[in-house]
Amino acid sequence: MRRRLAAVLALSVVVLVVEVVGAAVTGSLALLADAGHVLTDVAGLGLALGATVLAQRPPTSRRTWGLRRAEVLAAALQAAVLLLVGGFVLVEGARRLLSPPEVASGAMLAFGVTGLAANLLAVGVLAPHRADTFNTRAAFLEVVSDLLGSLAVVVAALVVLGTGWDRADAVASLVIAGLIVPRTVLLLRETGSVLMESTPPGLDLDRVRADILQVPHVLDVHDLHATLVATGLPVLTAHVVVDDACFEDGHVPRLLDQLQAHLAAGFDVAHSTFQFEPAGHAAHEEGRHA
Repeated sequence: MRRRLAAVLALSVVVLVVEVVGAAVTGSLALLADAGHVLTDVAGLGLALGATVLAQRPPTSRRTWGLRRAEVLAAALQAAVLLLVGGFVLVEGARRLLSPPEVASGAMLAFGVTGLAANLLAVGVLAPHRADTFNTRAAFLEVVSDLLGSLAVVVAALVVLGTGWDRADAVASLVIAGLIVPRTVLLLRETGSVLMESTPPGLDLDRVRADILQVPHVLDVHDLHATLVATGLPVLTAHVVVDDACFEDGHVPRLLDQLQAHLAAGFDVAHSTFQFEPAGHAAHEEGRHA
């Protein structure tokens, strides 16, 4: 994965240079908007590459999950920067719709096609692993947005070249912003949910609680919590009240095996921690949650 991210980063740098030069030569806002977008992608892909390396570091006594959450932080930072870029392009595009400057459509087309070709290659590199992690998902969204942005630049250049309608450049920049903002908001919401330690998507804690309560000898479940450390790493903890006799006849270890196997098979939660308690323990417990 590191090699793929490095290859896409190199391609994005090429697109950035091409579009910055193109925006300077042609005066195109669409090229400038896409160059700004690609600039954030270059920074984001750099963060993604760094986060991928950090996530592979082993756990320590100080960081017991290692640096797995670095991928979530990197994705959230990418999304926040992209949101700012999208807002700027929306404002500037609206201004240019009212007062469109002249653009060199022929050169704009040449630069747009070059960027489109490089972005197509980048999408092809990341596509097989686009859903592996938050990190790769964010990177894939960025290069897809770049691809669509380059396509918008090419279409706008063709319109200006064929009809002389200079506002097509501003319209293309607004299309690019429209591609950036919704996907970015979704990614920001998802990474924010992880950082706020919300229940992992698709995990119904009411169902988990009900299933645990159906296990023989289980009397109650409380302090049931589930979070997502990083992609593919949901964690669940719970206090499970069981018959007092379970502590006397050695049944607790079998209960632990049963509950953990049930969670792994039924809810795809491989990392779970249970605290088994006798019924009378509740009177000694402070800060108890539902």
